Amino acid sequence: MSRFTLPRDIYHGSGSLEELKNLKGKKAILVVGGGSMRRQGFLDKAVAYLEEAGMEVKLFEGVEPDPSVETVMRGAEAMREFEPDWIVSMGGGSPIDAAKAMWAFYEYPDTTFEDLCIPFNFPELRQKAKFAAIPTTSGTATEVTAFSVITNYQTGVKYPLADFNITPDVAIVDPDLVAQLPVKQVAYTGMDALTHAIEAYVSTLNGPFTDPLALQAIEMVLDYLPASYHENMEAREQMHYAQCLAGMAFSNALLGIVHSMAHKTGAAFSTGHIPHGCANAIYLPYVIKYNAKDPIAAKRYAEISRRMGLAGTSEKALINSLCKKIDEFNAILNIPKTLKDFGIDEEEFKSKISTIAELAVGDACTGSNPRAITPAEMEKLFTCTYYGTEVDF
Repeated sequence: MSRFTLPRDIYHGSGSLEELKNLKGKKAILVVGGGSMRRQGFLDKAVAYLEEAGMEVKLFEGVEPDPSVETVMRGAEAMREFEPDWIVSMGGGSPIDAAKAMWAFYEYPDTTFEDLCIPFNFPELRQKAKFAAIPTTSGTATEVTAFSVITNYQTGVKYPLADFNITPDVAIVDPDLVAQLPVKQVAYTGMDALTHAIEAYVSTLNGPFTDPLALQAIEMVLDYLPASYHENMEAREQMHYAQCLAGMAFSNALLGIVHSMAHKTGAAFSTGHIPHGCANAIYLPYVIKYNAKDPIAAKRYAEISRRMGLAGTSEKALINSLCKKIDEFNAILNIPKTLKDFGIDEEEFKSKISTIAELAVGDACTGSNPRAITPAEMEKLFTCTYYGTEVDF
């Protein structure tokens, strides 16, 4: 038996932020990141709509990129003091992911972070509050997923938390909120969305409900991401919807080792934090070539390429066309081809990669990857992504 879970309500289209005024409750805590939503006036609008709904509103601001365990605990404490019956989070993946984890510690103060790190081990939520998510980037799709990524900066490791309990009740996908997104974020989050859709399609848990969503998302990203990067607003809107469709797919089909690798390298090197979408974009073509040694995965990658109208008649040619298309997009979006090009120090890479490879194999996303991988193979794969060498194993 398989399960397919989505938010109960997804509101989309220009101006859909206004749906906040129709939430029913007494108190709402609004969790946000940096100051962009305040500067653009959307934070004040959100507060006004929640107050129009008759709710007392408290702000929890300043959630950092790649939110920390400490931020999560501070937010949960603020929630326990305020006692909201709605948790509303507006921002990129970071504040929404953080708010999901805060929700668990708000309702269950005695649970531990280690408990939540075990996949699908959350306690039953909605005992005190419901959750509404409003994305302001077009990539993570955390507004429709059962996932949250929290970073332990003491160890430099990102932990993907997974449980259907943290799928939001309400998602508001308003393209007005991404109209002023910086182009670098458009690039990184767009490639994150593409990775979500491709990994969901080849995942060992793919199925008849997730496949159409994944394929539609891939097609829309290929159609609209370059124009969105060049500030075409119609393309921005379509990318906002594409990433949401990709999220619906991967939340139910799960992901693969592109994400395992990105989770374990994002905060691992002193020479520079690797933004999640950028890491995914670098690793994706290498992982496709690794996974394509598995005949079932090869068939599905070829199906993607064929459905997208890419060149090739043989399976191998179609897979090469898919990798070439990803390389072309990375070039258009100014994303480096290798970790070396990104600026990761070679000696630090060599000294840490064995440990990172082991951690990546143990990541929650590895289990649904279509081809098994050992720590030694993972280290070889990372080495290919550092130097840009061919994946031939």
